[in-house]
Amino acid sequence: MAIELKNITKNFGDNHVLADFSLRLDEGITCIMGASGGGKTTIINILAGLMESDSGEITMPVGTKFSFVFQEDRLLLWEDALQNLLFVVKNPKEQKARAVELLAQGGLEDSLYKKASELSGGMKRRVAICRALIADYDVIILDEPFKGLDDALKPRIMDMVKEHTAGKVVLVITHEKSEAQYLTTKIVEILARKEDL
Repeated sequence: MAIELKNITKNFGDNHVLADFSLRLDEGITCIMGASGGGKTTIINILAGLMESDSGEITMPVGTKFSFVFQEDRLLLWEDALQNLLFVVKNPKEQKARAVELLAQGGLEDSLYKKASELSGGMKRRVAICRALIADYDVIILDEPFKGLDDALKPRIMDMVKEHTAGKVVLVITHEKSEAQYLTTKIVEILARKEDL
């Protein structure tokens, strides 16, 4: 499976965020890096259909399904960690064991039935990652997914992402070169535009 973004341009008034941006995504992990305000989040929002580009086109198979880890966790705060995962699957009873296994792999085995509102910031982040991994998807987009995780835990969660996304198209936004290098050899750096310098 491959996805192509061709000559994508996006402006917000006088703010020219993307100009003729092109990228091919194949199976495996691609990391996009660049300065804040460089258009990284705009790229993934356009790719996922959450925003329209001003010009350019995206080519992908019909019916491509997306899963997403946003910069914000966007959890159901009144539900427990386990229910947050089961909320995104078609057959919760059949997927419960897998959801429990994912949460345990993320170090949350003792927090399955804690409401999301009671979890720490790092725990919420891990629930959000596990939720994205259990969803039915062809493409998974992770926008700064490891933000807020302590350095000791981060490799474990990155290994989990690599394991569970094998054979899928994966796009990761990160500011951390060490994260990008750990995850993949395919790193795309968005350079600052001249007017930003």
